[in-house]
Amino acid sequence: MKISDILEEKAVVVNLQGNSKEQIINAMIELVSQSPKVLDKDKVRSAIFEREKIMSTGVGNGFAIPHGKTDGVADIVAAFGVTAQPIDYQSLDEKPVRLVFLLVGKDNLVGPHIKLLSRISRLMNKEDFRNKLLVVQSPKDILETFRQEEASYSEL
Repeated sequence: MKISDILEEKAVVVNLQGNSKEQIINAMIELVSQSPKVLDKDKVRSAIFEREKIMSTGVGNGFAIPHGKTDGVADIVAAFGVTAQPIDYQSLDEKPVRLVFLLVGKDNLVGPHIKLLSRISRLMNKEDFRNKLLVVQSPKDILETFRQEEASYSEL
């Protein structure tokens, strides 16, 4: 399963508004909750914030990947945002975040969830890819950037 297979244009936003980690996560949850695969937005919100309590999902290099598993979704859903300004996200490297990838998996589909987290992390570890995402101006172009990057990975 490719990231570009689960990420839909309507769940991608540039210039994501918010001044705090909580506001950004809530905005991303609102974005993903437009999907018919989301059965219970409150369960999604609870899963994401419960996971966040364990350890910050601000993994470093200006990137965060809030995620969780719940029976509040019928299948894996995702959203991606580029924040309007750097956000203090209590990241592991203590640097602010601009790129946010929200991933919500069905609680009984652990394998695909873990594989997608790994793929997202692998892509986002590439500085040139992150820089491309920061300058792209539209959701359509962000999706195309993901598609192009994934195409360069033969194992995906």
